[in-house]
Amino acid sequence: MRELEFVSVVALLENVADDGLLRGQIGTVVERLAPNVYEVEFSDDDGRTYATLSLRADQLLQLHHEPSHQAA
Repeated sequence: MRELEFVSVVALLENVADDGLLRGQIGTVVERLAPNVYEVEFSDDDGRTYATLSLRADQLLQLHHEPSHQAA
């Protein structure tokens, strides 16, 4: 898996019941803690953080807002 970059937008691939987070919730990578381990911040629509967790790369799906190539 490719390394996630600082401020990458990610979605959870599994529930994290201990923290009340559900599969599909969106977060932002705020720090790389170790190889394939990231601190991810989850915020509401007003920008208030409601959870910050250490998560493995295999628990996350990087989201993209633009195509990876230019149209001809």
